[in-house]
Amino acid sequence: MSDTGGREYLAIPGPSVMPDRVLAAMHRPAPNIYEGALHEMTATLIPDLKYVARTEGHAAIYISNGHGAWEAALANVLNPGDRVLMPATGRFGHGWAEMAEGLGAGVEMIDFGTSRPLDPNRVEEALRADHEGRIKAVIATHVDTSSSVRNDMAGLRAAIDAAGHGAILMADCIASMGCDRFEMDDWGVDVAVTASQKGLMVPPGLGFVFFNDRAIKARARVERVSRYWDWGPRANPEIYYQYFGGTAPTHHLFALREALNMIREEGIEAIWARHARNARAIWAACEAWGQEGPLTLNIRDRAHRSHAVTALRIGLPHGPRLRRWVQDHAGLTLGIGLGMSEPGDEKGEGFFRMGHMGHVNTQMIMGLLGGVEAGFAALDIPRGGGALAAAAAELARVEG
Repeated sequence: MSDTGGREYLAIPGPSVMPDRVLAAMHRPAPNIYEGALHEMTATLIPDLKYVARTEGHAAIYISNGHGAWEAALANVLNPGDRVLMPATGRFGHGWAEMAEGLGAGVEMIDFGTSRPLDPNRVEEALRADHEGRIKAVIATHVDTSSSVRNDMAGLRAAIDAAGHGAILMADCIASMGCDRFEMDDWGVDVAVTASQKGLMVPPGLGFVFFNDRAIKARARVERVSRYWDWGPRANPEIYYQYFGGTAPTHHLFALREALNMIREEGIEAIWARHARNARAIWAACEAWGQEGPLTLNIRDRAHRSHAVTALRIGLPHGPRLRRWVQDHAGLTLGIGLGMSEPGDEKGEGFFRMGHMGHVNTQMIMGLLGGVEAGFAALDIPRGGGALAAAAAELARVEG
Protein backbone atom coordinates (compact mmCIF):
# COMPACT_ATOMS: atom_id res chain seq x y z
CA MET A 1 0.00 0.00 0.00
CA SER A 2 1.36 3.41 -0.96
CA ASP A 3 2.10 5.98 1.74
CA THR A 4 1.30 8.84 -0.64
CA GLY A 5 -2.49 8.94 -0.78
CA GLY A 6 -4.27 9.44 -4.07
CA ARG A 7 -4.95 6.79 -6.65
CA GLU A 8 -2.52 3.97 -7.18
CA TYR A 9 -1.34 3.23 -10.70
CA LEU A 10 -1.16 -0.37 -11.90
CA ALA A 11 1.45 -0.04 -14.65
CA ILE A 12 1.68 -3.74 -15.39
CA PRO A 13 1.05 -5.45 -18.74
CA GLY A 14 -2.44 -6.56 -17.75
CA PRO A 15 -4.81 -6.36 -16.09
CA SER A 16 -4.72 -2.85 -17.46
CA VAL A 17 -6.23 0.33 -16.06
CA MET A 18 -10.03 0.17 -16.22
CA PRO A 19 -11.81 3.37 -17.28
CA ASP A 20 -14.39 4.87 -14.93
CA ARG A 21 -16.96 4.42 -17.67
CA VAL A 22 -16.29 0.70 -17.75
CA LEU A 23 -16.45 0.38 -13.98
CA ALA A 24 -19.71 2.32 -13.89
CA ALA A 25 -21.22 0.14 -16.60
CA MET A 26 -20.69 -2.92 -14.38
CA HIS A 27 -22.27 -1.33 -11.30
CA ARG A 28 -25.84 -2.50 -11.76
CA PRO A 29 -28.19 -5.28 -10.65
CA ALA A 30 -28.06 -8.67 -12.33
CA PRO A 31 -30.13 -8.64 -15.53
CA ASN A 32 -32.67 -11.06 -16.94
CA ILE A 33 -30.58 -13.66 -18.75
CA TYR A 34 -33.51 -15.23 -20.59
CA GLU A 35 -34.71 -12.42 -22.83
CA GLY A 36 -34.70 -8.71 -23.46
CA ALA A 37 -32.01 -6.05 -23.28
CA LEU A 38 -29.07 -8.36 -22.47
CA HIS A 39 -29.74 -10.45 -25.56
CA GLU A 40 -30.04 -7.37 -27.75
CA MET A 41 -26.84 -5.86 -26.34
CA THR A 42 -24.81 -9.06 -26.79
CA ALA A 43 -25.54 -9.16 -30.51
CA THR A 44 -24.00 -5.69 -30.87
CA LEU A 45 -20.67 -6.83 -29.42
CA ILE A 46 -19.67 -9.08 -32.30
CA PRO A 47 -19.33 -6.43 -35.06
CA ASP A 48 -17.31 -4.19 -32.75
CA LEU A 49 -15.03 -7.01 -31.66
CA LYS A 50 -14.36 -7.81 -35.31
CA TYR A 51 -13.65 -4.11 -35.88
CA VAL A 52 -10.87 -4.28 -33.27
CA ALA A 53 -9.48 -7.50 -34.78
CA ARG A 54 -9.75 -6.09 -38.31
CA THR A 55 -11.61 -9.05 -39.69
CA GLU A 56 -14.75 -9.89 -41.63
CA GLY A 57 -14.51 -13.44 -40.31
CA HIS A 58 -16.08 -15.04 -37.28
CA ALA A 59 -15.82 -14.38 -33.54
CA ALA A 60 -16.40 -16.56 -30.49
CA ILE A 61 -16.51 -15.39 -26.87
CA TYR A 62 -15.35 -17.61 -24.00
CA ILE A 63 -15.60 -17.17 -20.25
CA SER A 64 -11.89 -17.54 -19.67
CA ASN A 65 -8.56 -15.80 -19.45
CA GLY A 66 -6.05 -15.76 -22.29
CA HIS A 67 -4.94 -19.32 -21.55
CA GLY A 68 -8.51 -20.44 -22.13
CA ALA A 69 -8.52 -18.63 -25.47
CA TRP A 70 -5.31 -20.47 -26.36
CA GLU A 71 -6.92 -23.82 -25.65
CA ALA A 72 -10.16 -22.94 -27.40
CA ALA A 73 -8.31 -22.02 -30.58
CA LEU A 74 -6.12 -25.12 -30.57
CA ALA A 75 -8.96 -27.49 -29.68
CA ASN A 76 -10.89 -26.49 -32.81
CA VAL A 77 -8.11 -27.11 -35.32
CA LEU A 78 -5.96 -29.97 -33.99
CA ASN A 79 -6.36 -33.72 -33.66
CA PRO A 80 -4.11 -35.63 -31.25
CA GLY A 81 -0.94 -36.48 -33.13
CA ASP A 82 -1.00 -33.36 -35.31
CA ARG A 83 2.03 -31.11 -35.20
CA VAL A 84 2.35 -27.37 -34.74
CA LEU A 85 5.32 -25.12 -35.45
CA MET A 86 6.08 -22.53 -32.78
CA PRO A 87 8.69 -19.81 -33.45
CA ALA A 88 8.98 -18.67 -29.82
CA THR A 89 10.24 -15.26 -28.69
CA GLY A 90 9.42 -15.40 -24.99
CA ARG A 91 7.69 -17.24 -22.19
CA PHE A 92 4.20 -16.96 -23.66
CA GLY A 93 5.22 -18.59 -26.91
CA HIS A 94 6.47 -21.54 -24.89
CA GLY A 95 3.27 -21.48 -22.86
CA TRP A 96 1.04 -21.77 -25.91
CA ALA A 97 3.20 -24.60 -27.22
CA GLU A 98 2.83 -26.40 -23.89
CA MET A 99 -0.94 -26.02 -24.23
CA ALA A 100 -0.76 -27.71 -27.64
CA GLU A 101 1.26 -30.57 -26.15
CA GLY A 102 -1.36 -30.97 -23.44
CA LEU A 103 -3.96 -31.53 -26.17
CA GLY A 104 -1.87 -34.31 -27.67
CA ALA A 105 -0.18 -32.35 -30.45
CA GLY A 106 3.50 -32.56 -31.26
CA VAL A 107 5.42 -29.29 -31.17
CA GLU A 108 8.29 -28.30 -33.40
CA MET A 109 9.96 -25.42 -31.59
CA ILE A 110 12.20 -22.75 -33.10
CA ASP A 111 13.42 -20.82 -30.07
CA PHE A 112 14.60 -17.31 -30.93
CA GLY A 113 15.32 -16.45 -27.31
CA THR A 114 13.87 -13.46 -25.50
CA SER A 115 15.59 -10.46 -27.05
CA ARG A 116 14.88 -10.62 -30.79
CA PRO A 117 11.94 -11.22 -33.11
CA LEU A 118 11.28 -14.38 -35.03
CA ASP A 119 12.83 -14.87 -38.46
CA PRO A 120 10.21 -15.82 -41.10
CA ASN A 121 12.96 -17.38 -43.24
CA ARG A 122 13.57 -19.98 -40.54
CA VAL A 123 9.87 -20.75 -40.50
CA GLU A 124 9.83 -21.16 -44.27
CA GLU A 125 12.76 -23.59 -44.06
CA ALA A 126 11.00 -25.68 -41.43
CA LEU A 127 7.83 -25.85 -43.49
CA ARG A 128 9.69 -26.83 -46.65
CA ALA A 129 11.22 -29.69 -44.68
CA ASP A 130 7.78 -30.95 -43.68
CA HIS A 131 7.34 -33.14 -46.76
CA GLU A 132 4.48 -35.15 -45.27
CA GLY A 133 2.44 -32.10 -44.27
CA ARG A 134 2.27 -33.11 -40.62
CA ILE A 135 2.42 -29.51 -39.40
CA LYS A 136 -1.17 -28.27 -39.31
CA ALA A 137 -0.60 -24.84 -37.80
CA VAL A 138 2.05 -22.21 -37.24
CA ILE A 139 1.34 -20.60 -33.87
CA ALA A 140 3.09 -17.43 -32.79
CA THR A 141 2.78 -14.48 -30.44
CA HIS A 142 2.22 -11.15 -32.16
CA VAL A 143 3.55 -9.52 -28.99
CA ASP A 144 5.09 -11.72 -26.32
CA THR A 145 4.12 -10.05 -23.05
CA SER A 146 7.20 -11.33 -21.24
CA SER A 147 9.89 -10.08 -23.63
CA SER A 148 7.91 -7.20 -25.24
CA VAL A 149 9.02 -8.27 -28.72
CA ARG A 150 6.61 -7.54 -31.58
CA ASN A 151 6.65 -10.11 -34.37
CA ASP A 152 5.91 -9.81 -38.07
CA MET A 153 2.68 -11.72 -38.63
CA ALA A 154 2.39 -10.70 -42.28
CA GLY A 155 5.92 -12.01 -42.77
CA LEU A 156 4.85 -15.34 -41.29
CA ARG A 157 1.99 -15.60 -43.77
CA ALA A 158 4.41 -14.84 -46.60
CA ALA A 159 6.72 -17.59 -45.33
CA ILE A 160 3.89 -20.14 -45.25
CA ASP A 161 2.83 -19.19 -48.76
CA ALA A 162 6.40 -19.22 -50.08
CA ALA A 163 6.83 -22.74 -48.74
CA GLY A 164 3.62 -23.80 -50.46
CA HIS A 165 2.49 -25.28 -47.17
CA GLY A 166 -1.10 -25.85 -46.02
CA ALA A 167 -0.61 -24.91 -42.36
CA ILE A 168 -2.94 -22.30 -40.96
CA LEU A 169 -1.50 -19.23 -39.19
CA MET A 170 -2.57 -18.62 -35.59
CA ALA A 171 -1.68 -15.42 -33.71
CA ASP A 172 -1.67 -14.73 -29.99
CA CYS A 173 -2.77 -11.09 -29.82
CA ILE A 174 -3.54 -11.04 -26.10
CA ALA A 175 -1.06 -8.24 -25.38
CA SER A 176 -1.37 -6.46 -28.69
CA MET A 177 -5.00 -6.27 -29.80
CA GLY A 178 -6.31 -2.75 -29.36
CA CYS A 179 -2.76 -1.46 -28.75
CA ASP A 180 -0.38 -2.41 -31.58
CA ARG A 181 -1.51 -2.37 -35.18
CA PHE A 182 -2.94 -5.74 -36.07
CA GLU A 183 -4.67 -6.48 -39.39
CA MET A 184 -6.07 -9.99 -39.25
CA ASP A 185 -7.51 -10.19 -42.75
CA ASP A 186 -4.92 -8.09 -44.56
CA TRP A 187 -2.04 -10.02 -42.97
CA GLY A 188 -3.55 -13.42 -43.74
CA VAL A 189 -3.97 -14.57 -40.14
CA ASP A 190 -6.41 -17.49 -39.92
CA VAL A 191 -7.00 -17.58 -36.16
CA ALA A 192 -6.38 -14.78 -33.65
CA VAL A 193 -6.87 -14.95 -29.90
CA THR A 194 -7.10 -12.21 -27.32
CA ALA A 195 -8.53 -11.56 -23.88
CA SER A 196 -10.42 -8.82 -22.11
CA GLN A 197 -7.88 -7.51 -19.61
CA LYS A 198 -5.41 -5.58 -21.73
CA GLY A 199 -6.23 -3.39 -24.73
CA LEU A 200 -9.95 -4.05 -24.27
CA MET A 201 -9.85 -2.44 -20.78
CA VAL A 202 -12.19 -5.00 -19.14
CA PRO A 203 -11.52 -7.16 -16.05
CA PRO A 204 -9.94 -10.57 -16.69
CA GLY A 205 -12.50 -13.22 -17.50
CA LEU A 206 -13.32 -13.07 -21.21
CA GLY A 207 -11.37 -14.76 -24.01
CA PHE A 208 -11.96 -14.19 -27.72
CA VAL A 209 -11.16 -16.32 -30.75
CA PHE A 210 -11.45 -14.90 -34.27
CA PHE A 211 -11.30 -17.29 -37.22
CA ASN A 212 -11.73 -17.26 -40.99
CA ASP A 213 -12.96 -19.73 -43.57
CA ARG A 214 -9.57 -21.48 -43.83
CA ALA A 215 -9.81 -22.16 -40.12
CA ILE A 216 -13.34 -23.51 -40.58
CA LYS A 217 -11.93 -26.02 -43.09
CA ALA A 218 -9.32 -27.01 -40.52
CA ARG A 219 -12.11 -27.47 -37.97
CA ALA A 220 -13.92 -29.82 -40.35
CA ARG A 221 -11.09 -32.38 -40.16
CA VAL A 222 -10.99 -32.41 -36.36
CA GLU A 223 -12.56 -35.60 -35.11
CA ARG A 224 -13.77 -34.33 -31.75
CA VAL A 225 -14.09 -30.99 -29.97
CA SER A 226 -15.63 -30.70 -26.52
CA ARG A 227 -19.02 -29.02 -26.43
CA TYR A 228 -17.62 -26.21 -24.34
CA TRP A 229 -14.67 -25.30 -26.56
CA ASP A 230 -16.45 -25.79 -29.90
CA TRP A 231 -16.47 -22.39 -31.58
CA GLY A 232 -19.32 -23.24 -33.98
CA PRO A 233 -22.31 -22.67 -31.67
CA ARG A 234 -20.65 -19.63 -30.10
CA ALA A 235 -20.07 -17.91 -33.44
CA ASN A 236 -23.48 -18.92 -34.85
CA PRO A 237 -25.80 -19.45 -31.87
CA GLU A 238 -29.30 -20.71 -32.43
CA ILE A 239 -30.27 -19.80 -28.87
CA TYR A 240 -28.74 -17.23 -26.57
CA TYR A 241 -26.88 -19.43 -24.08
CA GLN A 242 -24.80 -20.93 -26.91
CA TYR A 243 -22.86 -17.65 -27.10
CA PHE A 244 -21.17 -18.68 -23.85
CA GLY A 245 -21.72 -22.42 -23.51
CA GLY A 246 -24.01 -21.68 -20.55
CA THR A 247 -24.84 -18.71 -18.35
CA ALA A 248 -23.70 -15.37 -19.75
CA PRO A 249 -20.91 -13.43 -17.97
CA THR A 250 -23.38 -10.59 -17.55
CA HIS A 251 -21.35 -7.84 -15.90
CA HIS A 252 -18.30 -8.50 -18.02
CA LEU A 253 -20.54 -8.00 -21.04
CA PHE A 254 -21.75 -4.63 -19.75
CA ALA A 255 -18.10 -3.66 -19.25
CA LEU A 256 -17.17 -4.87 -22.72
CA ARG A 257 -20.01 -2.95 -24.35
CA GLU A 258 -18.82 0.29 -22.78
CA ALA A 259 -15.17 -0.40 -23.61
CA LEU A 260 -16.08 -1.05 -27.23
CA ASN A 261 -18.07 2.20 -27.25
CA MET A 262 -14.91 4.02 -26.17
CA ILE A 263 -12.83 2.27 -28.82
CA ARG A 264 -15.32 3.21 -31.53
CA GLU A 265 -15.41 6.82 -30.35
CA GLU A 266 -11.63 7.19 -30.46
CA GLY A 267 -11.16 5.05 -33.58
CA ILE A 268 -8.73 2.16 -33.90
CA GLU A 269 -6.21 4.11 -35.99
CA ALA A 270 -6.10 6.86 -33.36
CA ILE A 271 -5.71 4.25 -30.63
CA TRP A 272 -2.75 2.69 -32.42
CA ALA A 273 -1.20 6.14 -32.84
CA ARG A 274 -1.69 6.97 -29.14
CA HIS A 275 -0.02 3.76 -28.07
CA ALA A 276 2.88 4.36 -30.45
CA ARG A 277 3.34 7.90 -29.14
CA ASN A 278 3.29 6.80 -25.49
CA ALA A 279 5.70 3.96 -26.22
CA ARG A 280 8.20 6.30 -27.87
CA ALA A 281 8.11 8.56 -24.82
CA ILE A 282 8.88 5.61 -22.55
CA TRP A 283 11.69 4.45 -24.81
CA ALA A 284 13.21 7.93 -24.86
CA ALA A 285 13.25 8.08 -21.06
CA CYS A 286 14.67 4.58 -20.69
CA GLU A 287 17.36 5.21 -23.27
CA ALA A 288 18.37 8.37 -21.39
CA TRP A 289 18.54 6.56 -18.05
CA GLY A 290 20.60 3.81 -19.65
CA GLN A 291 23.30 6.19 -20.87
CA GLU A 292 25.03 6.18 -17.47
CA GLY A 293 23.53 3.28 -15.58
CA PRO A 294 22.56 -0.40 -15.68
CA LEU A 295 19.12 -0.01 -17.30
CA THR A 296 18.73 -1.51 -20.78
CA LEU A 297 15.73 -2.12 -22.98
CA ASN A 298 15.26 -5.81 -23.65
CA ILE A 299 14.54 -5.24 -27.35
CA ARG A 300 17.21 -3.08 -28.94
CA ASP A 301 15.55 -2.31 -32.27
CA ARG A 302 12.59 0.04 -31.94
CA ALA A 303 10.95 -1.52 -34.99
CA HIS A 304 10.48 -4.76 -33.03
CA ARG A 305 9.27 -3.30 -29.72
CA SER A 306 5.69 -3.55 -28.61
CA HIS A 307 3.68 -0.36 -28.16
CA ALA A 308 1.82 -1.97 -25.24
CA VAL A 309 4.57 -3.26 -22.92
CA THR A 310 8.26 -2.57 -22.43
CA ALA A 311 10.57 -5.15 -20.83
CA LEU A 312 13.69 -3.78 -19.14
CA ARG A 313 16.79 -5.18 -17.49
CA ILE A 314 18.30 -3.36 -14.54
CA GLY A 315 20.00 -6.29 -12.79
CA LEU A 316 20.28 -7.33 -9.18
CA PRO A 317 19.80 -5.98 -6.58
CA HIS A 318 18.19 -3.01 -8.31
CA GLY A 319 15.16 -4.75 -9.85
CA PRO A 320 13.30 -5.88 -6.73
CA ARG A 321 14.38 -2.80 -4.75
CA LEU A 322 13.03 -0.44 -7.40
CA ARG A 323 9.73 -2.26 -7.79
CA ARG A 324 9.24 -2.32 -4.02
CA TRP A 325 10.12 1.35 -3.56
CA VAL A 326 7.78 2.69 -6.24
CA GLN A 327 4.96 0.49 -4.94
CA ASP A 328 5.41 1.55 -1.31
CA HIS A 329 6.21 5.23 -1.85
CA ALA A 330 4.83 6.26 -5.23
CA GLY A 331 1.66 4.19 -5.49
CA LEU A 332 3.06 2.64 -8.66
CA THR A 333 3.11 -1.07 -9.47
CA LEU A 334 5.54 -2.26 -12.15
CA GLY A 335 5.38 -5.65 -13.84
CA ILE A 336 7.73 -8.40 -12.74
CA GLY A 337 10.29 -10.01 -15.01
CA LEU A 338 8.68 -13.14 -16.42
CA GLY A 339 10.59 -15.95 -18.11
CA MET A 340 13.71 -13.78 -18.18
CA SER A 341 16.07 -15.81 -16.01
CA GLU A 342 19.82 -15.54 -16.53
CA PRO A 343 22.89 -16.85 -14.72
CA GLY A 344 22.91 -15.50 -11.19
CA ASP A 345 19.29 -14.38 -11.50
CA GLU A 346 17.28 -17.53 -12.12
CA LYS A 347 14.00 -15.86 -11.13
CA GLY A 348 14.52 -12.93 -13.49
CA GLU A 349 14.15 -10.39 -10.69
CA GLY A 350 16.66 -8.10 -12.35
CA PHE A 351 14.05 -7.48 -15.04
CA PHE A 352 10.81 -5.53 -14.84
CA ARG A 353 8.12 -4.45 -17.26
CA MET A 354 6.18 -1.27 -17.85
CA GLY A 355 2.65 -1.82 -19.08
CA HIS A 356 1.29 1.06 -21.19
CA MET A 357 -1.77 -0.52 -22.75
CA GLY A 358 -5.39 0.46 -23.00
CA HIS A 359 -6.73 3.42 -21.02
CA VAL A 360 -3.44 5.36 -20.74
CA ASN A 361 -2.79 8.97 -21.69
CA THR A 362 0.10 11.44 -21.68
CA GLN A 363 -0.08 12.53 -18.06
CA MET A 364 -0.24 8.90 -16.91
CA ILE A 365 2.89 8.09 -18.92
CA MET A 366 4.71 11.05 -17.39
CA GLY A 367 3.51 9.99 -13.93
CA LEU A 368 4.84 6.48 -14.51
CA LEU A 369 8.22 7.79 -15.59
CA GLY A 370 8.32 10.35 -12.79
CA GLY A 371 7.68 7.61 -10.24
CA VAL A 372 10.54 5.54 -11.61
CA GLU A 373 12.83 8.60 -11.63
CA ALA A 374 11.99 9.16 -7.95
CA GLY A 375 12.80 5.53 -7.23
CA PHE A 376 16.18 5.85 -8.94
CA ALA A 377 16.95 8.90 -6.85
CA ALA A 378 15.78 7.42 -3.56
CA LEU A 379 17.78 4.22 -4.08
CA ASP A 380 20.80 5.96 -5.59
CA ILE A 381 20.69 3.80 -8.71
CA PRO A 382 23.09 5.11 -11.38
CA ARG A 383 21.33 6.60 -14.38
CA GLY A 384 21.71 9.13 -17.10
CA GLY A 385 20.01 12.51 -16.87
CA GLY A 386 17.29 14.14 -18.91
CA ALA A 387 14.94 11.17 -19.05
CA LEU A 388 11.75 13.06 -18.25
CA ALA A 389 12.69 15.91 -20.56
CA ALA A 390 13.33 13.41 -23.36
CA ALA A 391 9.92 11.81 -22.83
CA ALA A 392 8.17 15.18 -22.70
CA ALA A 393 9.92 16.33 -25.85
CA GLU A 394 8.82 13.17 -27.65
CA LEU A 395 5.22 13.69 -26.61
CA ALA A 396 5.30 17.37 -27.51
CA ARG A 397 6.89 16.70 -30.89
CA VAL A 398 4.33 14.12 -31.86
CA GLU A 399 1.32 15.96 -30.50
CA GLY A 400 2.40 19.33 -31.88
